Amino acid sequence: MNGGNGIAIDVKGLSKSFGGREVVHDLSMQVRRGSIYGFLGPNGSGKTTTIRILCGLLTPDSGEGTCLGYDIRRDAEKIKRQVGYMTQRFSLYQDLSVRENLEFVARLYGLADARGAARDMVKRLGLSGREGQLAGELSGGWKQRLALGACTLPNPQLLLLDEPTAGVDPKARRDFWNEIHALAAEGLTVLVSTHYMDEAERCHEIAYIAYGHLLARGTVDEVIAKSALTTYTVTGELGGLAAELDGKPGVDMVAPFGTSLHVSGRDVAALEASIAPWRETSGLHWQKSHPSLEDVFIELMNRSRDNFQ
Repeated sequence: MNGGNGIAIDVKGLSKSFGGREVVHDLSMQVRRGSIYGFLGPNGSGKTTTIRILCGLLTPDSGEGTCLGYDIRRDAEKIKRQVGYMTQRFSLYQDLSVRENLEFVARLYGLADARGAARDMVKRLGLSGREGQLAGELSGGWKQRLALGACTLPNPQLLLLDEPTAGVDPKARRDFWNEIHALAAEGLTVLVSTHYMDEAERCHEIAYIAYGHLLARGTVDEVIAKSALTTYTVTGELGGLAAELDGKPGVDMVAPFGTSLHVSGRDVAALEASIAPWRETSGLHWQKSHPSLEDVFIELMNRSRDNFQ
């Protein structure tokens, strides 16, 4: 196992079951230090469980690996001290101010100058002027910044983000991701679970996990290329075209995107044969296009089998 040479996480053959159901199956992967690694997949597909195993927060049933140079089985407590965890739900004290929350967290971690650390974090995250405001009175975006500040106060080497921007407006999400990239540039490794395609595209690498199985990984461009999807964008008088094409041989995905329709498939010959009757239809315009990450995501979901059903 490689704990150095720029590798933050290096695991092989990880598996985990709960109640006889396999949640993670024979997972092997590496995550580089200072990278932002995104995990995508359906709800309940094992993303959060996978992240927790990678960081030594859960013990796998089988497999081995290292996180930050520590063995994920033997050194779980050492790993935990180096991990910051930001949950989807705001978990700080609603009736304490921004400053009081940060000072409390700083003292909890035994930082030498709790007030100074809190003051510096307020400046870094643009919370100046809001120090005395109660956390419960903050908007979703400001709560998000406060939560990020709290979990990075002790200077962790690894940051876990579990769907961190759910319910946050687009500008706040963009500001949040700007800060995440700044932290990664300083050497922080980030693991993030998300359902937003634009957020996945902000990650250095992504992994698609469906019901415990790692189906795709790499950069966004690599994942799209490996999907081998042929995609057509259809515009015009769409009517019931989606229903007509759904389930046809070679048509792996049909999805509306605004006023257009995306039609994709991996078997080019079968796809072309199935759409041929509509290619010359008056009022429809067919254009071959590059598949988007969302096209790949939907297609992977369509062929993933829920092992809990």
